[in-house]
Amino acid sequence: MSQLISSPTPAVLKQECPREAASKNKYHVSPMLSLVAGGIAGGVEATITYPTEFLKTHSQLRSDGATRGIFRTFQTITKTQGLGAIYTGCSTLVIGTAFKASVRFMTFDAIKNALADSNGKLSPGCGIIAGMSAGCVESITAVTPTERLKTALIDDAKNAKRFRNSRHAIKLLIQDQGIGGLYKGLVSTTMKQAATSGVRMGSYNFLKEVLQAKNLPQNTATTFGMGAVAGTITVYATQPFDTIKTRTQSAKGAGTMEAFQSIFQEHG
Repeated sequence: MSQLISSPTPAVLKQECPREAASKNKYHVSPMLSLVAGGIAGGVEATITYPTEFLKTHSQLRSDGATRGIFRTFQTITKTQGLGAIYTGCSTLVIGTAFKASVRFMTFDAIKNALADSNGKLSPGCGIIAGMSAGCVESITAVTPTERLKTALIDDAKNAKRFRNSRHAIKLLIQDQGIGGLYKGLVSTTMKQAATSGVRMGSYNFLKEVLQAKNLPQNTATTFGMGAVAGTITVYATQPFDTIKTRTQSAKGAGTMEAFQSIFQEHG
């Protein structure tokens, strides 16, 4: 009898052991590592690319209706306001980008750990879901207020010039519009960040899985290449959301539908 009762145990162990081994081998990224690495990467990225970010935002804001290229805009600004003008709002964006990148990567890795299979791999669909979720979280916690402040500073510099610096801008925005003034464009920003993070993280993760499947080396060059490709795809896929977001976060502020209508009327 004892043999009959105990005999199924080896079979059960044979079924359970592979699962236990797989779960032990599943790779998890430390949240603190994601937080620190994301913050450093975000700060470096914002510092290097800020002039182009400034010119993009300047071009997207409401103007006299004339369409100018980025180089024409650069020449006009530097001639009338000096070279330092293209760094208006830079410190705000660098701090905000470092924070939002920390939140993005920490959230993405946490969701990735939950959705990955026993080998630590993430399917393209789950990669997009993880990226979009991370985008929503970063939009609410970091992106909307910092983007609102950066855009308001750039818009104010080309018009009324009410804001002396970032701290003064925060004070006046809250004084005029309440704390909600810092969250102007929350809906459009969240849409943009969800789409951006979903496409960027999803495409980057897909490219990374392709390299691993083909046993190609993952070094600085391939990582840079994957990031560049993922970034290019992201820009073209999410640019409409970004243009609407910028209009809603101008110094005056505008609703999402109002911003969409103004863009359509001015540029089609």
